[in-house]
Amino acid sequence: GGYPPAASPGASSYAPSSAVASNYAPAHASAQVEPARPYEAPPPSAIAEPVPDRPGLGTTFGESVYAPISYAPFQRASAAPWAEVLLHYNDAEGVTAHAAYLGARPEPLEVYAGDGSLAVALVDDAGRTLPGLSAGGRTLIVGEDGERYRIVVRNGTTARFEIVASVDGLDVVDGKPADPDRRGYIVDPHDSLVIDGFRTSDSDVAAFRFGKVADSYAAQTSGDRNVGVVGLAIFSERGAVWSPAELGRRDSADPFPARGYAVPPPR
Repeated sequence: GGYPPAASPGASSYAPSSAVASNYAPAHASAQVEPARPYEAPPPSAIAEPVPDRPGLGTTFGESVYAPISYAPFQRASAAPWAEVLLHYNDAEGVTAHAAYLGARPEPLEVYAGDGSLAVALVDDAGRTLPGLSAGGRTLIVGEDGERYRIVVRNGTTARFEIVASVDGLDVVDGKPADPDRRGYIVDPHDSLVIDGFRTSDSDVAAFRFGKVADSYAAQTSGDRNVGVVGLAIFSERGAVWSPAELGRRDSADPFPARGYAVPPPR
């Protein structure tokens, strides 16, 4: 089964930067988001020497896609992420070669985060999960030059989570080098979050499209050092999180943890 083709209006919520405080900014505080901008060529004197085109894929700054957001308060349970997910992507030739080396075969792949409560996948324009493989602690996803893709996060819990996402080392909201301390999108309980591209306004994004490394948004802005990876820092919300691990601990709670047996008195 696939995922819906795009987020419906108002389906995605964004945690504004003031959400770490006890009082939150109103939902219309759009001024707190600095959207990504199309590449603007620097003056000739600032342009570095051309770098030979690298093999494999990067992510380009694609066409405008309608993907509106609203704002909602979110207070993180901890400054450290509850879980992190790294998805390395490449073209079929690169991933197939790596798969053969590991003795594996790419197939539609969804990656589970933390204790398995959340699932992450890259999907194509029709909502089909892209193929990939996990081996040796690394996840590899197969992309195709020119193909549009989206990041999908499924939440199987009764709690909300905040998702700070990056593509090629760039924050998907402001297009700057990524930092998990920035604010991200909120995925609601038993719901899915769809991230369609680099955000350019409260209502639109520039679609994620696989392309040559030299054409990638990263290569044309901050550099191509981190091209080929999608990252997610997942934060739990302050308060109880009814995850499978938490339910398991509660189910196995011992009413008499110090129970033992009587011992003879000293002689």
